[in-house]
Amino acid sequence: MNARTREKRPGRGKRIAIVLVITAVLLGGLGAAGAYLWSQFGDRISEALGWTSNDYEGTGTGDTIIVITPGEIGEDVAASLAEADVVKTSEAFYKLLLAQDPAVEFQPGSYRLKLQMSSQAALDALQDPANRMQLTAMIPEGKTVAQTLELVSAGGDIPLEELQAAAEDPAAFGLPAGVDSLEGWLFPATYEFESDTTGAQAIQRLVDQQKLVLDEAGVAEADRERVLTIAAMIQREGGRIEDFGKVSRVIQNRLAQDMRLQMDSTAQYGMGQHEDGSVWSTDEALADDNPWNTYVHKGLPKGPIANPGRDAINAALNPEPGEWLYFVAINLDTRESAFSVTQEEHEAAVARLNEWCSANPGKGC
Repeated sequence: MNARTREKRPGRGKRIAIVLVITAVLLGGLGAAGAYLWSQFGDRISEALGWTSNDYEGTGTGDTIIVITPGEIGEDVAASLAEADVVKTSEAFYKLLLAQDPAVEFQPGSYRLKLQMSSQAALDALQDPANRMQLTAMIPEGKTVAQTLELVSAGGDIPLEELQAAAEDPAAFGLPAGVDSLEGWLFPATYEFESDTTGAQAIQRLVDQQKLVLDEAGVAEADRERVLTIAAMIQREGGRIEDFGKVSRVIQNRLAQDMRLQMDSTAQYGMGQHEDGSVWSTDEALADDNPWNTYVHKGLPKGPIANPGRDAINAALNPEPGEWLYFVAINLDTRESAFSVTQEEHEAAVARLNEWCSANPGKGC
C-alpha cells in the first residue's frame, strides 16, 4: 500500500547542502540523530565522498538467468540486471552503455549470468554468444500475463503472436469455472522448451505448474482464484519475502473490518500503469471505477493482478499474526516497508518515505 502524499524534491544545490550538513552531524557524533540520518542518507553520502561505489567489482558469483525481450532498450536491460542483483545499480551499467562506441545492440533471448558482477563484466557476458541459452525462459515472480508471454517468446523462440492468440481462450487450459483470464495462473519459474513447442503447449506448461503448486499447498479448486488474487497483491506489494506474511495479514484485517484494501498495485493494474516502476499512483488511477481498483471498491479485486510465486501463495494461506491495518515502503533500495496499526503511525511512516524519496531522486518515487 503506497502513500499518496509526496513532497517537492530538493534541487541539486539543496541536495549537496543536505550531504554536507548530515556529514557534519555524523562526524560530530550526535548519537541517535546521526544514526537515523545515516540510515536515510548514508549510501548517498558514502558514494558522494568516494567511500563506496555504485558498481560491484569482479566477475561475480552464483548463477541466474536474464531474459531480454524484443524492443527493450539499454535502460530496460540495465533495470533488469539491477533488479536481479547482477549489477549493483542500473545507473552504473547504463552509464557504461552510453560510453560504448559503436553502440551495443542486445539480442533478445535468455542469458546465463552471475550475481554481483561489475557492469563491465555483465556487459561482456551479455555480448558473449556462449552465454545465450537456447529455448529457455526465466519468468520472475510478479509479472503479468502480457509480460510473461513476452519472456516466453524471447526465451523459447515462440512467436509472440501465437502465444497471444492462444491466451485469448483461457478456458482451453482447464481453469476453474468462471475464471476468464490467465492472470495469476502462469507460474513463475525457469522453463526449457523444445524446438517444436507451440504457444498453447507452452502456456499449458505454466498453468499446469501453477496447479501443481496449489495442489501441494492444499488449495481446493473452488478457492484457487481467490488465493491467487490475494497472493498476487502480496507479490506486488510485499517488497521483501520476509514481509509477505505481514502484507497478507493487513489484507485479512482490512477485509474483516469491511475497509477498502486501498492497494496501489490494484489501482495501477486497472489503469495499465503497473509497468512504470513508480510506487506512486496517479489521481486518475486511484479514482478510476474499474473492477480491480480497491480504492474504489470494497473487497478483493476482480481477479489476480500478476502471477505470484510460491512464497506469496504460502503467505496468502498463512498470514502472520498481527493487528496491522497499514503499510508503506520506506526504502525502495532495500524494499523495506513499515507496518502500522493506527493512521497516525502510518502517516509517520509516509513521512519517512517522503524523506527517502527526496534524498533518492529517480529511484522509483
